[in-house]
Amino acid sequence: MNINSPLLSVKNLHLSFAVPSVQGASERDVLRGVSFEVPAGGRVALVGESGSGKSVTALTILRLLDMQLARVHRGEVMFDGRSLLDLPEAKMRAIRGREIGMIFQEPMSALNPLHPVGKQIGETLIVHEGMSKAAARVRAIELLERTGIREPQRRVDALPHQLSGGQRQRVMIAMALACRPRLLIADEPTTALDVTVQAQILELLADLQREMGLAVLMITHDLPLVRRFAEQVVVMRHGEVVEQGAVGAVFAHPEHAYTRLLLDSAPVRDLLDAPSDNAPAVLTAQAVGCVRAGQDGGWFKRATPIVTLHNVDLNLRAGETLGVVGESGSGKTTLAHVLLRLTPGEGAVTIAGQDWHRLEAKALRNARRMAQIVFQDPFASLSPRMSIAAIVGEGLQVHEPELSAEARQARVVEALEEVGLDADMLWRYPHEFSGGQRQRIAIARALVLRPRLIVLDEPTSALDVSVQKQVLSLLQDLQRRHGLSYVLISHDLRVIRAMAHRVMVLRDGRVVEQGETLDLLQHPSEDYTRSLVRAAGVLDEAAA
Repeated sequence: MNINSPLLSVKNLHLSFAVPSVQGASERDVLRGVSFEVPAGGRVALVGESGSGKSVTALTILRLLDMQLARVHRGEVMFDGRSLLDLPEAKMRAIRGREIGMIFQEPMSALNPLHPVGKQIGETLIVHEGMSKAAARVRAIELLERTGIREPQRRVDALPHQLSGGQRQRVMIAMALACRPRLLIADEPTTALDVTVQAQILELLADLQREMGLAVLMITHDLPLVRRFAEQVVVMRHGEVVEQGAVGAVFAHPEHAYTRLLLDSAPVRDLLDAPSDNAPAVLTAQAVGCVRAGQDGGWFKRATPIVTLHNVDLNLRAGETLGVVGESGSGKTTLAHVLLRLTPGEGAVTIAGQDWHRLEAKALRNARRMAQIVFQDPFASLSPRMSIAAIVGEGLQVHEPELSAEARQARVVEALEEVGLDADMLWRYPHEFSGGQRQRIAIARALVLRPRLIVLDEPTSALDVSVQKQVLSLLQDLQRRHGLSYVLISHDLRVIRAMAHRVMVLRDGRVVEQGETLDLLQHPSEDYTRSLVRAAGVLDEAAA
């Protein structure tokens, strides 16, 4: 290999998928002339929204696609002077894991749930390095320790579900780097992680990259992450590379309209002024707590209860948004569920003048129309067996049974139009919509009952940046028009900064601090809050 040649070179790559149909199989173009390079020891980011072809490009490089469905029409993938597309499968298997490692997007899906993580790390070493099982186990412990997992001697025998999201991602990194590859492909390695864990994973990857001298191809839609990690950026859209270059140059002077769209998709704070102190309270909570049963203590031991929420007080006025932030396990979603009596809890909760924790079942059912919730995953929260008309209209059937079928459909159409969807979508099903459209349907379902309070549980975490901005703008507009109050749960402080009048910080089920959003982000008083703000990289934005 020429010393000046790139380690990885993708040139004019065209790929299509076979699409079965009643008339016979047809082909759909997925990659159209994709070209980019990754230099030895370099850091390149492949950027774009869902469906842009980022992950398909990575899987094509490693030849992990089902070649009965995927077909490369033309182009080449060169690694260290060798054409990967022309290698026999046996030689390609020798390259996977040994010379090119990959961190997959969802570690819980990528890891075998039936085998300890140490065994899964050791498999790569046994296959490629010829190690014995004992030696592979020792090396797996060393790798777990190097990736920052505490008590690696114990964690090496853990099953994936016994580890946190951050720990599972570190296991994936240990597996990918076990044989000291020359190229690491990282597919959305921090998407599902808390901001502090994201910062730790980025720092770990940067340290390992410098230590081992490996090249990194990072696949992501997170532009702040690209700015902090990568040297070169390649922007993809609809299977094509629309722009590429040095990160600083592309971010400062984007040439393509799509790149400008991505860079302009940061959440924008566009709120009415916070309500006055004498504005009516929509939600009041005092000494809210939650105690869950611990693990079985055995025949002669009593199970120790686990306190997941400790004496939380809050007050939310009409037209106001309260942001609730904290890492995974901090109690954010538990708080939301206790407030709405979806989970048993303690304390006093008053919504729209009614004490929800004292209401009997029938009265509670009637009261629920005043407080609705939008869940995190818009696909999982919508029944795949129901049409959009049935999903959005279900609440009306329960709470306003006197409505005629025509009147109910008119209300459903009104709710859909409020969130920017057309009436001709009524008889379609959730799988026929994009992620952003499904989230709009979930918002319409909450809105159709004309509630006063909506709890938003990570409403944009599963969405692309441009769609995220659209949904947040929609929520801001709905609040202005209807005087809605929101409890917004998020680990993304940029979303909180754009949406919330006040913010509450939770840690281990306790309120660490709370206050006016911009003031708290600029001047956090607690170390934990400062670590969240620093990891999210919003200090400069908050000060602007």
